[in-house]
Amino acid sequence: MRRIVLLIIVLFISNEMVYGQKIAFEQDPERNVTSTYEELIDFYKKIARRDGRAKLMEVGQTDVGKPLHLLVLSADRDFDPKDIKAKGKAVMLINNGIHPGEPEGIDASMMFVRDLLLGNKLPADVVICVVPVYNVSGMLDRGTSRANQNGPVSYGFRGSRQHYDLNRDFIKSDTRNAKLFQHVFHTWDPDIFFDTHTSNGADYQYVMTLIATHPDKLSSPLSDFMQEKFTAPLYKRMEKSGIPMIPYVNTKEETPESGLVAFLETPRYSTGYAALHHTIGYMPETHMWKPYEQRVKAMYVLLNHLLAITAEEHKALVQIRTLTREAAQKQEIFPLSWKLDTDSVDTLSFLGYRAGRKASNISGAQRLFYDRQQPTAIQIPYYHHYKPDVRVKKPVAYVIPQAYDDVIALLRLNGVQMRALERDTVLEVETYYIEAYQTSRQPYEGHYLHDNVRTRSVVGGMAFYAGDWIVETDQQAVRYIIETLEPAATDSFFNWNFFDAILSQKEYFAPYIFEEEAERLLKEHPGWRDELEHEKQRDEQLRQNGRLQLDWIYKKSAYYEKSHLRYPVARLLKSP
Repeated sequence: MRRIVLLIIVLFISNEMVYGQKIAFEQDPERNVTSTYEELIDFYKKIARRDGRAKLMEVGQTDVGKPLHLLVLSADRDFDPKDIKAKGKAVMLINNGIHPGEPEGIDASMMFVRDLLLGNKLPADVVICVVPVYNVSGMLDRGTSRANQNGPVSYGFRGSRQHYDLNRDFIKSDTRNAKLFQHVFHTWDPDIFFDTHTSNGADYQYVMTLIATHPDKLSSPLSDFMQEKFTAPLYKRMEKSGIPMIPYVNTKEETPESGLVAFLETPRYSTGYAALHHTIGYMPETHMWKPYEQRVKAMYVLLNHLLAITAEEHKALVQIRTLTREAAQKQEIFPLSWKLDTDSVDTLSFLGYRAGRKASNISGAQRLFYDRQQPTAIQIPYYHHYKPDVRVKKPVAYVIPQAYDDVIALLRLNGVQMRALERDTVLEVETYYIEAYQTSRQPYEGHYLHDNVRTRSVVGGMAFYAGDWIVETDQQAVRYIIETLEPAATDSFFNWNFFDAILSQKEYFAPYIFEEEAERLLKEHPGWRDELEHEKQRDEQLRQNGRLQLDWIYKKSAYYEKSHLRYPVARLLKSP
């Protein structure tokens, strides 16, 4: 009996050493420190070894050769994603350290996990998945790279091993990390997604600001449910906890007095990506100039409130997501881009600081400053409504040439169902020709991004080959399919340069030889001459440039390649 008692005491002390251990910033708050990578992973390894309700997994190798870890907390010790979904449980995914220089979530999640297990507070109907740090290489690159941030004294770097901002990589997926994240996302199919950040911008009194999945972009009926049952209660509970919260401070002009504009998270961002799969997403942004201890506490409190609401609403949440997916499959018209509705504006109560201008001690020019000795409580405009800018009717299916391996691989990674053509065939399809587009003058995250795409459609027979892919739109992943494969969509694969080879010709003409052939073609097609004369009257550059006139004739002829500017993904309008 004495041995049993001693064993129980030893186990209790051992558990206290693991669960009760203070993380780095708790050990010495005045030093303003955050956990190192080694401390972080060691912490989760110890917890997983000690408690059967926690399981630490290695998902795969990140861009620095170290694994992406995933900690899963399950009250009944069931770690099978399919079983968990079959039981009707909700899944909450927490992502930390996508920008390791914004480390509050890393430390807050350690406290969150420790206290849930130590206090036996794990809800029975919510499984919690935690990515301890997403940008592992960035966390290892420790220093002081955020000049506008009040601590901690040393922290990770924003860029990945390849110098990508990983929170711009979710659709294009240039990095190993993005592909690993998508594997995690579709394995666990989270109902709630929480991606932790620190702001960088205006000064104000709030410690916590919040980007929620934009309700105008999140599909119904999930959108209304999120606002009523999650977002509004989060604001109320944070206020009651003494940590009032405001929407992310994205100012219309230079200072908050001009109004706030709701952040539109397109699918390049984590929460915008989650919205494509009908997952409620939150991106908390603590204020960069508040003391680190306050920022970690605010993140910790918000995490606990979100978990409590998820536990209360888990059954309805799971059901609403199912209904939303079913509605999306039946939906015929899909928006591809959104623009701010400046005619629709509400008012926010805002706790800020008086902004002013004074002479710079460096340049002598007038500079902006916020006077923390003069707090303000004012009403400001809030622009938070977006309306669809471009819409498209979904086809029965898309047909993708097998040559586009990267596109096919990403579709597969995102759970898209597809089938290969069994034989060479000609299909009646709608194809796009790219009539106009703009390209950024500066590289952006490894790409020269396109936008403002305009297309024209042509319907007719087109040859496809055995092994080309049919992607039907009557499936759960329909929104992801449309927003990646429609070239006019904001973060389409076309805009991210997956198809740039079609934008340049492969064959040309020599003017001194083609001159005679052009004359022959105009005689053969007299209507062309009239059309050319009309165009010359309309376009002075064409009128003054003989080479351009030859090019005009060339592009009307059978010599001009039909594949130039033809978007290679075709739209199947009827079942074959």
